[in-house]
Amino acid sequence: MRNARPRSRARGGHALAQVERDTTFLGLQSMIDLPRPEVISAIRHAREAGIRTIMITGDYAMTARAIARQIGLLTEDGHQAAHGDLLTSATRNPEVVTGTELEAMSDDALREQVKTTSVFARVAPEHKVRIVTAVRNNNQVAAMTGDGVNDAPALKRADIGVAMGITGTDVSKETADMVLTDDNYASIVSAVEQGRIIYSNIRKFVFYLLGCNVAEIFIILGATVAGLRSPLTAIQLLWLNLMTDGAPALALGLEKGDPDVMKVPPRPAKEPIINRRMVLGMATQTVALMVAVLGVYAIALQMFPAQAETMAFAALAFAELPLAYTSRSERYAVARIGLFSNRAMQWAVLASIAGLLAVIYIPFLNPVFDTAPLTWQHWALVLPAIFAPALVAEITKAVARKKGWR
Repeated sequence: MRNARPRSRARGGHALAQVERDTTFLGLQSMIDLPRPEVISAIRHAREAGIRTIMITGDYAMTARAIARQIGLLTEDGHQAAHGDLLTSATRNPEVVTGTELEAMSDDALREQVKTTSVFARVAPEHKVRIVTAVRNNNQVAAMTGDGVNDAPALKRADIGVAMGITGTDVSKETADMVLTDDNYASIVSAVEQGRIIYSNIRKFVFYLLGCNVAEIFIILGATVAGLRSPLTAIQLLWLNLMTDGAPALALGLEKGDPDVMKVPPRPAKEPIINRRMVLGMATQTVALMVAVLGVYAIALQMFPAQAETMAFAALAFAELPLAYTSRSERYAVARIGLFSNRAMQWAVLASIAGLLAVIYIPFLNPVFDTAPLTWQHWALVLPAIFAPALVAEITKAVARKKGWR
């Protein structure tokens, strides 16, 4: 009987035993796509900012695990690196979840899994959509990156879809909300930092303008209720909005951000720009301005009746300039962020001071703005009212910071 086992043959019909004779092993060549060096620090900065980074890859679990350890996504013992309240030290999550394991999970189980697992390997396109959906169902904002046609559904499902500009396909670029021109994760973290600074500057702009304008309304209202004539005329209010409100408010939009802008947790997605902390700050600022200006006005009516309106106008106008400095940060004192670190603010304040002094001391402008020149005796009464509201604002910030109010 003939042997039924077929002989091993190489390509072309030659037996392997014949092909592999008289050979010498010289070496083995392999290739590796190393992560970019800046990704390691970018992931660390994102973690400090309260942002979780999740790796979703089609590679094998062993490869994903090795890369995740290199970039700091996993610690040496295989667990996700944690910071703050993202994960407790006692958390024990699977270091890598594969697509096969993911398929066996229900949607509720996956929602719990994505809270602690940051590496998913051997995933299919539908798995990416499920992961993004699970993150969003946990009331978290999901930003998804991708470059291929298979990534389009997940990019569409995410809150923010980010396509790769260099290696990305046309389908992924058309589906995504934005395109990353350099295909670098570190650029995403930098964009988050700039976005936080822009949003914070918008809040400062709104806070300063609303606080000052509401104070002006209550000053006129308070004088009317007290039976006094209005301390401010219409043209004076217009000049205030042009000089002391407009220029410093624009300068607030050029702030560089707080020193720890990337070390605070993300704000709630549904939190309005004018939150409770801003309302508290505007309320204290309004009360401080109203008390200071009306106090100067009431005293001036008894001591300097001819200059009373001008003194109230000067007290309000000049008091808003120190408030512009206190508005440069919602949490830190002016000394902490640097008094002269915003050059635009210096020019804005100097221009405002020049415009305000002009309408007080240039003779032909006095009848236009209903003002009168002030002497040192008048300024002695006005000066304390100028700096009192700013002092109250700084104290309010210190109390809020100590209490940990967001």
